[in-house]
Amino acid sequence: MKLLKIATVFMTVGVSMVSNGQTTKKADVKTTEKAPFEHVVEQFADIKVLRYQIPGWENLTLKEQKLVYYLTQAGYSGRDIIYDQNYKYNLKIRKALENIYVNYKGNKDSEDWKNFEIYIKRVWFANGIHHHYSNEKMKPAFSTAYLTGLMKATKTTLAPEIVAVLFNDVDSKKVNLDESKGLLEGSAINFYSKGITAKEAEDFYAKKKSPDANRPYSFGLNSKLVRNSKGALEEKIWKSGGMYGQAIDKIVYWLDKAKGVAENKEQADALALLISYYKTGSLKTWDDYNIAWLKATEGNIDYINSFIEVYNDPLGYRGSYETIVQIKDFDMSKKMEVISKNAQWFENNSPLIPEHKKKNVVGVSYKTVVVAGESGDASPSTPIGVNLPNADWIRSEHGSKSVSLGNIIEAYSKAGGKGRLQEFANDPEEIALAEKYGELGDKMHTALHEVVGHASGQINPGVGTPKETLKSYASTLEEGRADLVGLYFLYNPKLQELGLVDDWKKLGMESYDSYIRNGLMTQLIRLELGSDVEEAHMRNRQWVSAWVFEKGKAANVIEKISRDGKTYFNITDYEKLHDLFGQLLREVQRIKSEGDYEAGKALVENYGVKVNQKLHAEVLERNKQFTSAPYSGFVNPVLVPKLDAKGEIISIEVTQPKTFAEQMLNYSKNYNFLPLEN
Repeated sequence: MKLLKIATVFMTVGVSMVSNGQTTKKADVKTTEKAPFEHVVEQFADIKVLRYQIPGWENLTLKEQKLVYYLTQAGYSGRDIIYDQNYKYNLKIRKALENIYVNYKGNKDSEDWKNFEIYIKRVWFANGIHHHYSNEKMKPAFSTAYLTGLMKATKTTLAPEIVAVLFNDVDSKKVNLDESKGLLEGSAINFYSKGITAKEAEDFYAKKKSPDANRPYSFGLNSKLVRNSKGALEEKIWKSGGMYGQAIDKIVYWLDKAKGVAENKEQADALALLISYYKTGSLKTWDDYNIAWLKATEGNIDYINSFIEVYNDPLGYRGSYETIVQIKDFDMSKKMEVISKNAQWFENNSPLIPEHKKKNVVGVSYKTVVVAGESGDASPSTPIGVNLPNADWIRSEHGSKSVSLGNIIEAYSKAGGKGRLQEFANDPEEIALAEKYGELGDKMHTALHEVVGHASGQINPGVGTPKETLKSYASTLEEGRADLVGLYFLYNPKLQELGLVDDWKKLGMESYDSYIRNGLMTQLIRLELGSDVEEAHMRNRQWVSAWVFEKGKAANVIEKISRDGKTYFNITDYEKLHDLFGQLLREVQRIKSEGDYEAGKALVENYGVKVNQKLHAEVLERNKQFTSAPYSGFVNPVLVPKLDAKGEIISIEVTQPKTFAEQMLNYSKNYNFLPLEN
């Protein structure tokens, strides 16, 4: 599960690492980074591109640095996969746009050219022509005629029907969750051949049976579902020798080199299984790998690599390609282990129906890490935390790894815009609480969401997996459930008893203020007026906030205030709101445990999708005064190996790309392994 940074709320994917006492000679490392570090690269459209540092790089041994380098190279080698997954024409479109960008010699001072530059940067940021967050197709702010002229001037080729797609309403949404439009028919995502319906896909997978019904395979995770020449459905597996095989072979090459410098046997064994999975496409091997990866907790380096999160599949089967390479942050990890060690207490004291509680919460680990490189669905737009694996049965039997991406959060904080709090908070008391407890509240909610939230609860015997029972609502219901666990325990003296906060009540009050303010109002700055809420995390924040607002109306738990033509939300009774969060958590866990599709659908559709248009227009107008873009993402530091006469790496230097375009063009040149049509 992935936690995103949304407006004033941190929400969260995972790994853990412990020092193995390595005494290998440290690498001779040079760095070009000089203080003060420039976090902001540039801003365009609704995007701000940032840089992040790799603190502690010089403290790694050369062997550890090699491991990081090989893992990042493996990640970048699969970069083109996410483009093709996101839309069937993305690779062709990107190649054409880049050819124009590099070779055009005409007037670059015109408004049209400036709009072209913005458009190609938006495509790079979103890994395709659909917005990375809203899923809406991003149409150019220049004409078809202008693009045609650029193509002619640079001898660029792109089929007319593809050129037309850039400007028309065909394939207008990457992921459509409106069932009335057809979950697959209305989605441009390249996971299903055109013409396949949701019912056909669900029927196809309903016939697949795992050897052990209690340990179901993640069917569909690593394949595209297509209709063959005989009209029957079949899978094109993403593996060596299969679909995306050219890029996967490069991934395997680098993973094999990483295995050769693994910190310990457990880490090497896990990498061997990941390589085997890429070679065979076996879902049994995928499960074996995840279990081995969970056990590989000794070491300073960890990683996420493969087809993982299913948010981009409206049916919840297929995983988007993503990688994150991580180095342990020793100091912060010690502080956050407290929550992991008390996971059972939180489960025992949750408001869930007793039979829905886990009797033994196993293997939950939570670490703060330093990111060294990201690719695929994790880049340029990155999560701030991760909890994996996603299979419920593995989590139940073997636990999970949770991480907070510490240097990413720090970079967000140092580059963040100011003023929105003062504009949208109700009163000085709310502002004061946010200024004192906001950062800690975000961190605590992230930890509780990932470590306790995703690890809590259990599905009733005989009930299918959430993607089978809750279908297109599974992701937002799971994220909302984890959010509710965090919200319920954020307002609890146990946090102070554990030494995590100095005033649990004030921290809880601030966390409730910021969540309601964001869920009911400020997150709307990310939507165009008239749009529904589509993204899973945005939906869950709205349905959680809207539900407690409505259920608390009789007691005026949250009052809606109009002052000087502006709307504010004020919590009048934090105790009652805490109780409402508990009631909703209990119900959402029941929905998941019992596989109650109709109740889950009603909750999301009634509270999480539609937007109050009058309030939305007001929020957008009030937000116009702020120049900071609502979305941020990152370029990656560049790891540059220095070789001796024999071609052996003797040191690795950390540098930073000068511009966003520089890095994107470099990636396209050096990690361009897929054909334009797959």
